[in-house]
Amino acid sequence: MKKISTILFGLLMMVACSQEQPKEYLTISGKLENSKDSIISIADRKGIIKEIKINTDGSFKDTLKLKDNKGEIYTLLTSSNKRAPIYLKNGYNLSLNTNTDTFLESIKFSGEGASNSNFILAQIERSQKMGNPQLILDLEQKAFRKKVDKIKADFDSILDSYNNIDTALYTSIKQQNQQIVTYFDNAYAQNRMMAKGRPSPTFENYVDIKGGTKSLNSFKGKYVYIDVWATWCGPCIQQIPYLQALEKEYHNKNITFVSISTDESRRSGGSWEAAEKKWRDFVKKRNMSGVQLWAGQDYSFQQDYQISGIPRFILIDPQGNIVNANAPRPSDPNLKSLFTSLGI
Repeated sequence: MKKISTILFGLLMMVACSQEQPKEYLTISGKLENSKDSIISIADRKGIIKEIKINTDGSFKDTLKLKDNKGEIYTLLTSSNKRAPIYLKNGYNLSLNTNTDTFLESIKFSGEGASNSNFILAQIERSQKMGNPQLILDLEQKAFRKKVDKIKADFDSILDSYNNIDTALYTSIKQQNQQIVTYFDNAYAQNRMMAKGRPSPTFENYVDIKGGTKSLNSFKGKYVYIDVWATWCGPCIQQIPYLQALEKEYHNKNITFVSISTDESRRSGGSWEAAEKKWRDFVKKRNMSGVQLWAGQDYSFQQDYQISGIPRFILIDPQGNIVNANAPRPSDPNLKSLFTSLGI
């Protein structure tokens, strides 16, 4: 899952503003306390567009002529890779002060156009205080609704506390605040579908390296620990020795270890036959134990579990219900504790 602060910054970068008559350039100045940098730069999404010399006392001043007159969020960064967003538009006369040791946290803007940049910083600060989104998604429905409504109210209150915000920036942030609510609502609905005790999504007729095919129902009556992986995935490969050790330790216990390869044609020269061969050769070379399956062209299981990154581990109970849709990795000691709690 992506962090909300990352989503926020990405959405903000696309903001354009109002259609006022442009002035030819903007002025930017400021002072960096405790600075050891000699250059401060301004960058857009394509790269650095301006480098400004920093004086020995940490002060700097320069002008910049933007190619058009629409306001946009740029990145202010130092040669030591400290960075912060800054909202620029021709005609602005901006000044900033910050401490290099706490660059983003202590930066403050003043002068013409400063409200926009300070407003963006306030939005980012509020998003960081939100904490781990997963903890919100784990709340019961009533508490979840109350929390998300408060988040939106807090973000909207920031809008109301700043004056002279460019109209289109204001409108875009208002829409973005609603998008945050939509994100939480959609993720919560999906989270509930994947909650403990819910029937697990299934897979059908995945190729078994030992011959024939297997479906999730093939393992009913036992716990099923599923590893969704691929031969090209470094973190997946790193987990293999731990998984093999688990399989050996829990041999003859009421649990089956199932590895599902998602190797595909796109990473195998465009051929599904080559993808299957790559998987078979890898499993044989590594002498991988447990049940080894290949999903082939069937993405339904991955889509139902909304798997966007691998490795992904899933634990299902003997009745085919979800125990943990995002179970601990084999290398995580918490996995054995989970097994013990289930009487495995």
